[in-house]
Amino acid sequence: MALAYPSFSMRPIWLLAAAAALLAGGTLLDTHRAFAQEGLTIPAPALDETASNAKSETAILAGGCFWGVQGVFQRVAGVSNAVSGYAGGEAQTAHYEMVGSGATGHAESVRITFDPSKISYGRILQIYFSVAHDPTQLNRQGPDVGTQYRSAIFPLSDEQAKVAKAYIAELDQAKVYDAAIVTKIEPGHDFYPAEAYHQDFLTLNPTYPYIVYNDLPKVANLKRLFPKLYRDDPVLVSEAGLSD
Repeated sequence: MALAYPSFSMRPIWLLAAAAALLAGGTLLDTHRAFAQEGLTIPAPALDETASNAKSETAILAGGCFWGVQGVFQRVAGVSNAVSGYAGGEAQTAHYEMVGSGATGHAESVRITFDPSKISYGRILQIYFSVAHDPTQLNRQGPDVGTQYRSAIFPLSDEQAKVAKAYIAELDQAKVYDAAIVTKIEPGHDFYPAEAYHQDFLTLNPTYPYIVYNDLPKVANLKRLFPKLYRDDPVLVSEAGLSD
């Protein structure tokens, strides 16, 4: 089946952005760091969810282009599904071309379904802040700019919101980043799955230039920094389906 690729206007070629950075006085090393995510060793959250007998839990996270975020969490042990989609806006605007305008309130997001007996919500957040994206970039990630690429957590319970808020404060206080975390905590929003051609994009297109430069390093960092949680065979939406 032929794959429909999104327009390059919404996935700018990183070389153009790199050239702009250089003209602005940056260095090649700075440019590389800005566009190729680097993993960062960070402490686990001091506050995590209380243990429960639940067999399944859901987290909704936004951290730039959903291709890379989905690709990371599909390779995390204990995760049973990771679906690319939209959160923060209304159902009628949850469509790629509309979200790309930056005017819908949506962020490209990933709904992560996991077994809390195998991996906790706090550990999910640790991976999110460590390798899945850079939480200090405001309304952008790498070459992608706009509120639709913001760093955001959409908690599904008061406890998730409490854990996320405490963890952000903990990381800021520890100064593990060179700048303050800008991740927003946005409760009370529904999640809407993205179009079929966005699902499993990293796995289906490992040689796509955007994936090679921006997202495969995230997967490599997951394997390096979280070896006990890394799995070679990703769980795919094509097998697990779109349901939570």
